[in-house]
Amino acid sequence: MVKPAILEIEDLWVKYDGTTVLEAVDLSLCHRDFLGIIGPNGGGKTTLLRAILGLINPSRGKVRVLGRPPSQGREFIGYVPQYSLFDPDFPVSVRAVVLMGRLGTKKLFHNYCAADINAVQEALKSVDMLEFQDRQIGKLSGGQQQRVFVARALVGEPKLLLLDEPMASVDTAMQKGFYELLARLKEEMAIIIVSHDISAVSVYVDKIACLNRRLFYHGTKEISAADLEATYQCPIQMIAHGIPHRVLKEHEDR
Repeated sequence: MVKPAILEIEDLWVKYDGTTVLEAVDLSLCHRDFLGIIGPNGGGKTTLLRAILGLINPSRGKVRVLGRPPSQGREFIGYVPQYSLFDPDFPVSVRAVVLMGRLGTKKLFHNYCAADINAVQEALKSVDMLEFQDRQIGKLSGGQQQRVFVARALVGEPKLLLLDEPMASVDTAMQKGFYELLARLKEEMAIIIVSHDISAVSVYVDKIACLNRRLFYHGTKEISAADLEATYQCPIQMIAHGIPHRVLKEHEDR
């Protein structure tokens, strides 16, 4: 039985001021797929996520979320951006931060209801942060804050979860637990994680794509040396199943 696609991208092109950022990108994702996207800075990874969210208009091509254009499918997407900027001294609780994720489900001027509060409880429970619901978010560690931001993305009950460099503020000791959290969440939705942590991503995700304007994707977590070199534009040794990549000496000396 063929699983219905959660996300479909066909021949996607994005240009900024005449410069091509994404070129001829094709991608299909189904329920419970866990895709890691790697690639160099400026390769278009965040732009791809923004196109999926409908925050930018492509120059050409099509994006569909559950068969709908992004403007209509956005309600089915949870998003954890690369940077969540806030004043750590601002007295806002964890519960209030997660509750903000329900705004997309409300009509204008409608108040939160018991169902919203219950959804917040369930989202915090799913990321093991329920006991911190009354804590000021600025008093949490970076890893704990990221779990709260994931809960905020989950509280709208998404079918697709997008995470842009979520480990940027998570210390090494907590990263394993964070990846294991995502592996559990994958049982309920499709996930795309953008990351520079190639070795960790290759352990936990089901599939890996390389992106540097063009997308190199074969529906597997095996990556060929040719794909890596085409992506990073330098000699790279093979990675697969958790074996970290190494840049060859001729590139390190540059």
